[in-house]
Amino acid sequence: MNILQRLREEKSIKLSGGLYHELQIRMTYNSNRIEGSNLTEEQTRFIFETNTIISENGILIDDILETIHHFRAIDYVIDNAENKLTEKLIKHLHYILKHDTKDSTLSWFVVGDYKKFLNTVGGNETAKPEDVAKKIKSLLTKYNAKKNIVINDIIEFHVEFERIHPFQDGNGRVGRLIALKECLKNNIIPFIIEDSKKFYYYRGLSEWNHVKGYLIDTCLDGQDTFIKLLNLC
Repeated sequence: MNILQRLREEKSIKLSGGLYHELQIRMTYNSNRIEGSNLTEEQTRFIFETNTIISENGILIDDILETIHHFRAIDYVIDNAENKLTEKLIKHLHYILKHDTKDSTLSWFVVGDYKKFLNTVGGNETAKPEDVAKKIKSLLTKYNAKKNIVINDIIEFHVEFERIHPFQDGNGRVGRLIALKECLKNNIIPFIIEDSKKFYYYRGLSEWNHVKGYLIDTCLDGQDTFIKLLNLC
């Protein structure tokens, strides 16, 4: 049984303690934490397992909502892993993550569609709003034309997606979910970027043009993290 088949089977029977269970918790915790969530891994686990939250301190409602939404986004990735990567799929991932959050109440923030205002990543400017659709279409055309996808192709797509930064917010999480989808589709061991490794991850993204090995090594380390889950479950 490959990884995608196993995740689908465990998801369908709601297996507790299996690979699907642990992927949901570990990837959701780390991906949200990288983007500034204050929830601990224990709190993330508690939300997934009991649909409740325990806390001694105040918690932002958006942290809870975006945790639950990330669980649903992983489900969507598992259900649609074999489908072609399209703008529609990418936009829907953004919608799943950001609907009903505080951002969705802002008149200038578009949930499930491309940004209206220029944003930056790591202090660097990204694609202008008016150029996003063209750049994403070009990126998808180039990527989908590849015949035999390998891990480096997925990492390269991730870099280019993050440099376009098509959404006002949520780009990192959407980008990592896309990487999960494409790994599952191509029977490649997925990678989980741990919050403790985020500075290596950021360095890899910013230095890609000069030293591709930085990000590749970080993603391979993320594969090791996933392999540990396979061995535990």
